[in-house]
Amino acid sequence: MFNVMKKSIQWGDETLTLETGKVARQADGSVIATLGETSVMANVTFAKKPKPGQDFFPLTVHYQEKYYAAGKIPGGFFKREARPSEKETLVSRLIDRPCRPLFVPGFKNEVLVMATVLSCDLENDPDIVAMIAASAALTISGVPFRGPIGAARVGFKDGAYILNPKMDEMTKLRENPEQRLDLVVAGTKDAVMMVESEAYELSEAEMLGAVKFGHEQMQPVIDLIIALAEVAAKEPFDFTPPDYAALYAKVKAAGETEMRAAFAIKDKLARQDAIAAAVATAKAGLSEEELADPNLDLAIKKLESSILRGDIINGGARIDGRNNTTVRPIVSETGILPRTHGSSLFTRGETQALVVTTLGTGDDEQIIDALNGNFRSNFLLHYNFPPYSVGEVGRVGSPGRREIGHGKLAWRALQAVLPAATDFPYTIRVVSEITESNGSSSMASVCGGSLSMMDAGVPLKAPVAGVAMGLILEDDGRWAVLTDILGDEDHLGDMDFKVAGTENGITSLQMDIKVAGITPAIMEQALAQAKDGRMHILGEMAKAISAPQGFSEYAPKIETMQIPTDKIREVIGSGGKVIREIVETSGAKVDINDDGVIKIASNDAEAIKRAYDMIYSIVAEPEEGKIYRGKVVKLVDFGAFVNFFGKRDGLVHVSQIANKRLNHPSDALKEGQEVWVKLLGFDDRGKVRLGMKMVDQETGEELAAEKKDETAE
Repeated sequence: MFNVMKKSIQWGDETLTLETGKVARQADGSVIATLGETSVMANVTFAKKPKPGQDFFPLTVHYQEKYYAAGKIPGGFFKREARPSEKETLVSRLIDRPCRPLFVPGFKNEVLVMATVLSCDLENDPDIVAMIAASAALTISGVPFRGPIGAARVGFKDGAYILNPKMDEMTKLRENPEQRLDLVVAGTKDAVMMVESEAYELSEAEMLGAVKFGHEQMQPVIDLIIALAEVAAKEPFDFTPPDYAALYAKVKAAGETEMRAAFAIKDKLARQDAIAAAVATAKAGLSEEELADPNLDLAIKKLESSILRGDIINGGARIDGRNNTTVRPIVSETGILPRTHGSSLFTRGETQALVVTTLGTGDDEQIIDALNGNFRSNFLLHYNFPPYSVGEVGRVGSPGRREIGHGKLAWRALQAVLPAATDFPYTIRVVSEITESNGSSSMASVCGGSLSMMDAGVPLKAPVAGVAMGLILEDDGRWAVLTDILGDEDHLGDMDFKVAGTENGITSLQMDIKVAGITPAIMEQALAQAKDGRMHILGEMAKAISAPQGFSEYAPKIETMQIPTDKIREVIGSGGKVIREIVETSGAKVDINDDGVIKIASNDAEAIKRAYDMIYSIVAEPEEGKIYRGKVVKLVDFGAFVNFFGKRDGLVHVSQIANKRLNHPSDALKEGQEVWVKLLGFDDRGKVRLGMKMVDQETGEELAAEKKDETAE
């Protein structure tokens, strides 16, 4: 009934297995990839003909994490998987980005890739397994895909690269100072296609070494996919790339002059209008049959590309007149919004980000329900890209994959310089509103985020800046790396290479390649130019702010205290009674974690002090010889019981109440009266002995005579 085909290799510390022929047999390609005990099923289907009039390649990738894979039931009210989580969206992009450029140019049939996590051993992250499974499924499906690709995760610890480090090593990397890198790399046998990373101030050489290491380590995976395809691949889909050479020649003849003039205009919006006019001129010279040709858009794009790329590769100036290494003019501003905790406006050329920082308490942390357990994040970065930022009218809705991906890239770049939660007990939310866009708004978010957090008083280890690099790579081998690319250079170029970091090193690297020919020499040049650009941008940012400022008066104040874990129950009380009383009495918010760290937050410093004192009185032990303020709770024949330290009571013997003889404690005291007492010590049974007569009941100061007597003794 089944025609099962399986291939396996030893990859690092685990066995990697690819299997097809048993499950999802009606899909064009279906592969279950297993690494250790983590299994992902990838299914590929594609339409056998394109939709009429479709002028783009409709590739859709869905990565899904099923909670049953880790033996979990989803949290929340609805107990089934619903909208994609942030990780699912990001992994979908990880699969899409290296695969999309490898489809044969001109192929416009709809393609669907679905990767489903079936089992997760909580050691091997399913994202790498999903990328491998998707690559294998595409390779055997018959779709015109020029793969396969391989993928690998790279860590960096004690100066050595690590292949596919375990999930617990990569979780909360900021709290694991020994592990300095989480890098995912994907590529073909000959070239790197995609890089995504989170780093801790690695040098350019260390980052380049990590990419090379990952590419080398994925080679056995590519060979494994090829071995599976040799026995399981379907017949290639009958597709011939369109030949539109004659149409291109006519478009070029009709519109090149106006198109070249349009690309000489420096202003983006004016240039777009001129390009649209040039396209209209080119179309005016075509016949009805040529206008109906489905390859017309390809011909027009090829004309645009040849003009932009040809000028640069031949040593000419770029669209806006810059050379290949110059960064656009930068203006950095901070503190521009009066009621926010921190704000900045970062403008680089025609790209602008308004970035706002808000400080919150532990209650504001993001709770993440993941396959490997629930955990909290105290750093949030949200990126918004409204249509007006590019002068367009469009639908406004929930964040799309692009917004989530760009926000995560900026998050990775900035989180490496955040202070430890024990040193800065705030939840930090950064929101980047892109108000103008013409290239690299994610890197503008990094720069603006760094400025905004310093304006809010967040003690960053160092400012962070980011820059986007581009590439023009011609068929004859000539190439040029471009610093701080424009939107058109990204659209018509061959690489989007984003590097963020401090003066000391790289904190994030993201690379997408559109051609299968990038060499280590090109990457090395791109990293070197990116470093120069980053240093320049950091210098421009320093003109606005170079170190954290004081807190906004509107930001909450937080004080932390550490208590013994065996005292947590006493602070919380039965059913939370004690902590509720502390909050109600003091007016401050109080958070306690399982490690005994307590965060006390309020805009009122006095409220924080009241809460602190109340907690301290519960967890601390009274000190012999120290004077305390207390309240008489009970009078008896032989003395008075005084509540003086939290819930702790002690006895003031009748002989210790006053410097005169009393017939009964009621001669000097009454219940409910506030008094000053000195802790004299403890009796044989551990009971507290207190005294009043040696303390001035007005000031709480010890009487000089008593001090003198003690000294004499």
